[in-house]
Amino acid sequence: MALRTRTRAPLLLLGLLTTGLAQLPLPASAPRGFWALPENLTVVEGAAAELRCGVSAPGSAVQWAKDGLLLGPDPRIPSFPRYRLEGDPDRGEFHLHIEACDLSDDAEYECQVGRSETGPELVSPRVILTILVPPKVLQLTPEAGSTVTWVAGQEYVVSCVSGDAKPAPDITFLQSGQTISDISANVNVGSQEKLFTTEATARVTPQSSDNGQLLICEGSSPALDTPIRVSVTMNVLFPPGPPVIEWPGLDEGHVRAGQNLELLCVARGGNPPATLQWLKNGQPMSTAWGTEHAEAVARSMLVMIVRPEDHGARLSCEAHNSVSTGIQERGVTLQVTFPPSAITILGSASQSENKNVTLSCITKSSRPRVLLRWWLGWRQLLPTEDMVMDGLHGGHISMSNLTFLVRREDNGLTLTCEAFSEAFTKETFKKSLTLNVKYPAQKLWIEGPPEGQRLRAGTRVRLVCLAIGGNPDPSLTWFKDSRAVTEPRPPQEPRRVQLGSLEKSGSTFSRELVLITGPSDNQAKFTCKAGQLSASTQLVVQFPPTNVTILANASALRPGDALNLTCVSVSSNPPVNLSWDKEGERLESVAIPPRSAPFKGSAAARSVLLRMSSRDHGHRVTCRAHSTELQETMSAFYRLNVLYPPEFLGEQVLVVTAVEQGEALLPVSVSANPAPEAFNWTFRGYRLSPAGGPRHRILSGGALQLWNVTRADDGLYQLHCQNSEGTAEALVRLDVHYAPIIRVLQDPTEVNIGGSVDIVCTVDANPILPGMFSWERLGEEEEDQSLDDMEKMSKGSTGRLRIHHAKLAQAGAYQCIVDNGVAPPARGLVRLVVRFAPQVEHPTPLTKVAAAGDSTSSATLHCRARGVPNIVFTWTKNGVALDLQDPRYTEHTYHQGVVHSSLLTIANVSAAQDYALFTCTATNPLGSDHTNIQLVSISRPDPPTGLKVMSMTPYSVGLEWKPGFDGGLPQRFQIRYEALGTPGFLYMDVLPPQATTFTLTGLQPSTRYRVWLLASNALGDSGLMDKGSQISVTTPGLDQPSGAPDYQLPTEQPEGHSGLPLLPVLFAVGGLLVLSNIFCVGGFLWQRRLRHLAEGISEKTEAGSEEDRVRNEYEDSQWTGGQDTRSSTVSTTDVEPYYHSMKDFRPQLPPTLEEVSYPQGLTHIEEEDMAFPGHLYDEVEKLYAPSGAWGPLYDEVPMGPCDPCWPEETYEDTRGIYDQVAGDFDPMEPDSLPFELRGHLV
Repeated sequence: MALRTRTRAPLLLLGLLTTGLAQLPLPASAPRGFWALPENLTVVEGAAAELRCGVSAPGSAVQWAKDGLLLGPDPRIPSFPRYRLEGDPDRGEFHLHIEACDLSDDAEYECQVGRSETGPELVSPRVILTILVPPKVLQLTPEAGSTVTWVAGQEYVVSCVSGDAKPAPDITFLQSGQTISDISANVNVGSQEKLFTTEATARVTPQSSDNGQLLICEGSSPALDTPIRVSVTMNVLFPPGPPVIEWPGLDEGHVRAGQNLELLCVARGGNPPATLQWLKNGQPMSTAWGTEHAEAVARSMLVMIVRPEDHGARLSCEAHNSVSTGIQERGVTLQVTFPPSAITILGSASQSENKNVTLSCITKSSRPRVLLRWWLGWRQLLPTEDMVMDGLHGGHISMSNLTFLVRREDNGLTLTCEAFSEAFTKETFKKSLTLNVKYPAQKLWIEGPPEGQRLRAGTRVRLVCLAIGGNPDPSLTWFKDSRAVTEPRPPQEPRRVQLGSLEKSGSTFSRELVLITGPSDNQAKFTCKAGQLSASTQLVVQFPPTNVTILANASALRPGDALNLTCVSVSSNPPVNLSWDKEGERLESVAIPPRSAPFKGSAAARSVLLRMSSRDHGHRVTCRAHSTELQETMSAFYRLNVLYPPEFLGEQVLVVTAVEQGEALLPVSVSANPAPEAFNWTFRGYRLSPAGGPRHRILSGGALQLWNVTRADDGLYQLHCQNSEGTAEALVRLDVHYAPIIRVLQDPTEVNIGGSVDIVCTVDANPILPGMFSWERLGEEEEDQSLDDMEKMSKGSTGRLRIHHAKLAQAGAYQCIVDNGVAPPARGLVRLVVRFAPQVEHPTPLTKVAAAGDSTSSATLHCRARGVPNIVFTWTKNGVALDLQDPRYTEHTYHQGVVHSSLLTIANVSAAQDYALFTCTATNPLGSDHTNIQLVSISRPDPPTGLKVMSMTPYSVGLEWKPGFDGGLPQRFQIRYEALGTPGFLYMDVLPPQATTFTLTGLQPSTRYRVWLLASNALGDSGLMDKGSQISVTTPGLDQPSGAPDYQLPTEQPEGHSGLPLLPVLFAVGGLLVLSNIFCVGGFLWQRRLRHLAEGISEKTEAGSEEDRVRNEYEDSQWTGGQDTRSSTVSTTDVEPYYHSMKDFRPQLPPTLEEVSYPQGLTHIEEEDMAFPGHLYDEVEKLYAPSGAWGPLYDEVPMGPCDPCWPEETYEDTRGIYDQVAGDFDPMEPDSLPFELRGHLV
């Protein structure tokens, strides 16, 4: 500041003097020269400086030079914004004023006066402008403003470095206010030219008196008014006492990240007071401590927020000072649970649409580990890879990589990486980015005049460029012929252009271009671009063509020659479109560079190169010049003349079809220039006479006509043509059609049930037509002939009828019909055999066969099954395989079509050995099935079931029932009935005995009756307890119509008169009369009954010969359905029984599976409407003696069709079925029957 004051005083005095002199009027004749010269000047950086220059040189140019560089006569000095000339030029004042001086202004300056008429140039002496730069900062080591802890008596080095300055500053050190003499200083070059720095170093030995005092570094410079200072506080230490850490009631060392941990360290004793220092892993921590001077106690409270990196850290408190001989410390090791301190997402969240974004989410170390998941908005994304790595501080680093395809609708959604763990259930750690999906504008177009519209010069045209969408917002730029349109236009442009600014409305952006059309706009292309999208429009002015000329390079042409035709059009504006065509077929042409034309028009020329062929002869090649705007076309054509040998045309028939014994014409379509001279035909190497023959002739046009064609005429006919240019040959095939003949038809065709098979039909025929195969199914009913569920296919000469998921209903005869249009059609028969697993006929859960178990009788068990292929039968007794090698067992097996039977004859039936459950198993390659037959002793019959009323009149009731098991003996039926209110019962025998229907007569109208049905054989009757054998009916009155009954089970007895009824009295009188005769007749009847039984048994002794007869008749496929009689079977309650006797057994082929229905629940076959016919089980024959005792044992009973519905009730336990056999003999004495009929108790 002193230097600045001393410098400014003489300058100010000189300025006043020169100003006063300048204000004096100068005579015109004054000599040229300086009346004020510049002087050296020193200023501080940032201040203003002014170099004075007074000149006596009217009319001369004055300027300043800086280090030899002329600044120019312009008072504003444009090249140096901070420079300007001050003063009045008319008075010769040209002072150089510099604002805000900086180091660049430190230079030599001179004032120069240019040469003029009054004298030469003048140059002032060079002066120096010196810029002083003060130091801005002092850098002290140790750090300025800090407190340094030193040990008393030890030497320390302190350095102080100044910032850039000019001139170099002086540095001194003050210790507790005293200047330190032991200082070394060095001056160094600064960061810029002309700048310097000073580095000073002092050696300091602190004493206890320096404790709390300042160590000051002071810098001074001419550019500073006052020196600048920095300082540190000196702290001198003394030995401390041993420290103690007080852990505040926690499990020592266990903390959680984020916890505010407060630990108190106490050190007692020491003078001066001890310095307490906290360390972590041996590194000092920033702490504070307090001292109680009275008690000489130092306390330091460590308050810290536990961080993850503190895991495993050892906190220790040290007490020491400058006189300590060693460090005393107390420590504790931390166990920290911490979440991730930060989540980082690597990668860019900005991407173009429909491209993959790849991001990585990395957590800081955590303990325990955390899991990561990604969210886009509320949608969770699946990562491509997850991994866990060992992290810092004993934790783990979790990393998740994500790659997904961004869509436009994802723009602006928040992409979040979330870290979670069970250890931090109440905390959520997330890192989110906003997804920026870049996509171009969806649509860009230009609204303006239609492209191609004729526009006159001077027409005002408005073009608007519009774009929809885009991220970021599109910038719309107009181009004219690839040159950007700007405003204003250069002056030489003879029109005005107005370019609007970019406007936005919703998601639509627009920019307008308004222009006045001129010549330069003719055929100009205006394009609007928005990124990669662009839209263009073109302004044109058009003139029609005037003339079209065709030039050719040759006249005589042959196939293969090249002809070059050139079409030339005169000038037109806009250019016309030249096109070539040949007979309406457009030709590819080559444009010839056009010549220049006035008015921005153009001449057009196009040439076409044609390779001649015979097909071009006589064609016209036309050139068309078309003006689209004026809708005018000018044309010229060139006719081709091509010489070529004979060629057969595309319409030449190569195949001629004829029917055997018919006519055929082989036509000829040939072209030649000149015309053909001769036609020659050959067949199989033999030339046909041109004059004709018995069955052929050659027509004038070359065609060949044939009569009475046969299959031998089928083949290729060769035609030879010739003219002056050459020859040609063609082959024409004669295709002779004939009726089809079936060559291959596989009969029979077999398929497994549920499988697929093709019935193949191969024929010899011509032609082979795709639809010539048809199929029929042969059957009596129309519904059997349907083929809707079958697939018909044909390929070549083979037709196929494909059956998918074959069913039994589809088995039968099929007919292949082939009709190729040539009569007569061919027909062939084939049988389809559907193979299926065995299906044993077992309509009841258990079948019973009765036989006397006296070891003298025999029994035959009949097992019948259906299946394809043939079935093998096996028998078991009580689950154990039956040894058919035993002479007591004889099996006979019969096969007829799909029906197979096995008859097992058991000789010398023993109750102990043979009263058992026999199982018949039928097996073939497709599966197996079985049924159970229980061999039991003879017994009383089972009650009949299903008693019901079929018809009713006032005097009669028609009844029907189902017979039960006959107990192995012939059974008869008896009806017991009573009129309610009338005492006594009436009985009526059913005739014939084996009938299952009966009309009960002799009833009274309007009377309610209760009816019972009983079955009986030689061992007794069935009893009256079964509900299925009783019913209540009410006869209609005489005035009521007869018909279907309306009956119900009996309820309460109707009320009757109290008087004695007449009918019971009559019955009582008749009963007394009859009772007197009953004892006389009883003995006689019993003896007669035994005689008939013996006669029947004697007939059964012929069973061996009977079986042979049955076997032969079965093999002869004779089946007499009407002779089926009852079999010895037992049925459960309400189950329709199926019985028939083996007597006079003649098997008959059953109806096909399509004609009958299975009972529900009996088989696994898919068809629901199929059943086995008639009676399924043959009753075994029994042998009884003596002969002639009882007569025929089995009377034939015609059976109705089986009931298709089977109840679901379970049958009795077979172990108790026969417990009451012995008790069934109550009607007679035990010894009244022969031993053969008694059987064995079971």
